[in-house]
Amino acid sequence: MNIIRKASSTILRPQFNYQKVILFPGDGIGPEISKAVIDIFDAAKVPIEWEFHEIHKKRVTDQGDLITEETLKQVKALKYALKGPFETPIGKGYRSINVTLRKRLQLFANVRPCKSIKGVMTPYPGVDVVTIRENTEGEYSGLEHEVVPGVVENLKIVSYNACQNIAQYAFEYARANNRKQVVACHKAGVMKQGDGLFLKVCDDVAKNYPEIEFSEEQIDTMAFKLANDPTKIDVMVMPNLYGDIVSDLCAGLIGGLGLTASGNIGKDCEVYEAVHGTAPDIAGKNLANPTALLLSGIMMLKAMRLNDYANRIENATYSVLEEGKFLTGDLGGKSTTSDYTKAIIDKL
Repeated sequence: MNIIRKASSTILRPQFNYQKVILFPGDGIGPEISKAVIDIFDAAKVPIEWEFHEIHKKRVTDQGDLITEETLKQVKALKYALKGPFETPIGKGYRSINVTLRKRLQLFANVRPCKSIKGVMTPYPGVDVVTIRENTEGEYSGLEHEVVPGVVENLKIVSYNACQNIAQYAFEYARANNRKQVVACHKAGVMKQGDGLFLKVCDDVAKNYPEIEFSEEQIDTMAFKLANDPTKIDVMVMPNLYGDIVSDLCAGLIGGLGLTASGNIGKDCEVYEAVHGTAPDIAGKNLANPTALLLSGIMMLKAMRLNDYANRIENATYSVLEEGKFLTGDLGGKSTTSDYTKAIIDKL
């Protein structure tokens, strides 16, 4: 399936009126769901031009990266990118694509809004939570080694600067989006220095935002509260590993990763992504659900201040989901990717 083309809506627009955005189509179902997003953006006449980049199957640097320096520089230059799902080859010598992007581009914050969708049946209606995860340190620093045979040491890195960046971002996000509460999730009772530093920085930053209610919670207690009644939780900020787990838990509360938007935010650029897998079993069969990548694209448009386009596409998407006539198999329907995409376009 060839999707390496310029979005037709941009061809008709003067150069000053649109912006280039990088698109990584991805593996497996990635090209299909990317095409769906392109078609919907085309129909909505979104003033952007796609610049396509690939992530390689073989390492292209001595460090095991699968992405070239030129591509990384271009992401920084254009500031916005949308990424489909990718597989990292198994075995030594390869660095995770997501880890590479987050560390090399200094995408310090991962943001996932999880809000209940009308028409999608879940145990908890009325969920509206946001997870904000520190993206560059913690247990995912990539610093591990075998001390002696049978004993492996994994270093958890926690720095003041990283804690301050993520704490400030969480409160700025809450303020900008009219959220009322921020809770810092941690395990400082056990990891007194590492998580203790994170908690102290969050507490210090909170003093600069008196209009936002701040609290702190042990991560295991927060997991219990999410399972018991997630409707009482607003914005959560947490270190890397906890955020990885809790953000997927929250996705499950609203119907799964296939309905969840995700953005990785840095000071110089932002990468929005579908967080689900590549689904190789249905790749190329026109069965994939493009909603996660589409919602991530909508999130990107809002960051680009293209709110009118974002809202039109978002309303059309939620309308199709609520009606339930053109749902893909993972949502209990029998429609193809093309059917679902056309239904959204018709709503525009």
